[in-house]
Amino acid sequence: MEATEVILANGHTNIQATHRTTLEITEDVDLSKNGDCIIAVSASKALTDFDPKFKKLLQRENAKLTILIQAGEVAEVVNAFGSSRLVLTHPRDMVIRKSEYICKRTLAIKADKAALDLSRKLVNKLKDPKQEVKITLTVRA
Repeated sequence: MEATEVILANGHTNIQATHRTTLEITEDVDLSKNGDCIIAVSASKALTDFDPKFKKLLQRENAKLTILIQAGEVAEVVNAFGSSRLVLTHPRDMVIRKSEYICKRTLAIKADKAALDLSRKLVNKLKDPKQEVKITLTVRA
């Protein structure tokens, strides 16, 4: 079984993408330089907005999540996992983690990349506030 969610977001001049263990997408419009895990702002949806079918699949133990991040002609894939412990209720943020830590902001765990691991070519695109970012989440369980 498979389900997909598509999120449209924007870049921001303060994107650092230097966090070693997480990456985050937020509905927030503003970003300080302290948000070093944030890779996109002004997201079109958050965890609370996801289709119940998508959430149910992601909440299966070891469900596989593919995160495709596209900014212009530059694209990158992050692979992660779902968990039966996921809450998926945060109204603004979604965090992908390399660890197995889970809170209401967690979208996925055991990711193969964090913000720091993204190509600098992609990160440079994400630093442009006019850059539209398309994030496609595909869960398979």
